[in-house]
Amino acid sequence: MAKSSFYFPILVFFILGNFGFVLPTAIADLTSPYLSPNTIFPEYQKMLHTFRIFICFPQNTKNAISYNTPAESLFHASLVNSPFVTLYPEKAHLFFVLFPSDFSARSISRFVRDLRFELPYWNRTLGADHFYMSCAGLSYESDRNLVELKKNSVQISCFPTPHGKFIPHKDITLPPLNLKSPLPSLPQSPVNKTATFLGYFRSYGDREESQSSLVNELSGDPDFVIGSNASDRLTHMARLASSKFCLFFYAVDVSGIEDALRFGCVPVVITDGPIQDLPFLDVLRWSEMAVFVGTGGGGKELKHVLERTCKDGSYERMRGLGMKASQHWVWNESPQPYDAFHMVLYQLWSRRHVIRYARREWV
Repeated sequence: MAKSSFYFPILVFFILGNFGFVLPTAIADLTSPYLSPNTIFPEYQKMLHTFRIFICFPQNTKNAISYNTPAESLFHASLVNSPFVTLYPEKAHLFFVLFPSDFSARSISRFVRDLRFELPYWNRTLGADHFYMSCAGLSYESDRNLVELKKNSVQISCFPTPHGKFIPHKDITLPPLNLKSPLPSLPQSPVNKTATFLGYFRSYGDREESQSSLVNELSGDPDFVIGSNASDRLTHMARLASSKFCLFFYAVDVSGIEDALRFGCVPVVITDGPIQDLPFLDVLRWSEMAVFVGTGGGGKELKHVLERTCKDGSYERMRGLGMKASQHWVWNESPQPYDAFHMVLYQLWSRRHVIRYARREWV
């Protein structure tokens, strides 16, 4: 198999705010993890002082809004208790279409229908200045209300989002929140310049043939350490700190990417297709912080890619950029500057400029 089919760059073009502006992949400041380092900080400060969101609650909701994942729950709790929420819809930049995880497609359609007739804001953009949260993402439906919600509104989903349920130019994903065995916060970045292992893979028990064969091949190589999800925290931390690269199978379990970034273990995402739903994809230079490889070349080719990354001087730069960006993956019960909650809001803020669609009648 040709190497080009095994090692491919991630797609790093984005369209912000429906303006059709394509971000360049080449950034002059190689010390920054951001795609637009001169823009993000002043825009972030502007967001803190001016961004306002109006929450649209469904009628006749008897129970409290509940979600299936901790990241969704924490984002919702952080938002409703934040100064970003306004009670005056005319002052809002965006509108949060709030519904629980167990809402049926029919219930969501009725909710959007109510918004259409009770408030003037949906019809002026056909929902383009609205956003909603759905961990698995919404499917394409024939119902008018669901069509406009899916195609026009910003979807906040979990990472990774099921295939076909993510629209790259507008949708965003939540960084995973791992409550099973969170690692302690680090007072300073650990040093692993003398890493013992080339790669570390923490198995989550997936048995797909292509993945298990690759793991079995790596398990016989002394340059790689293979662990299980049952490993205790201290062992896991030691392996993170003593490995140059941390391996993850896309769409299996990627919740450990935050830990890898914090400990300076460069993420290696194993996938046979382009990834368009990485968290903060239009903010961070993922192609400079992580390695993206396929399964076709097996363990031998994967090892060759990692060794080449170390030899050409890319490793230390990728490691440093990843550690700088790791703060954005951290969820806090009480939101902190530049944490996951605020950076998800920043992505919403960057999408506040929307096309004003002409109102039209449906037959």
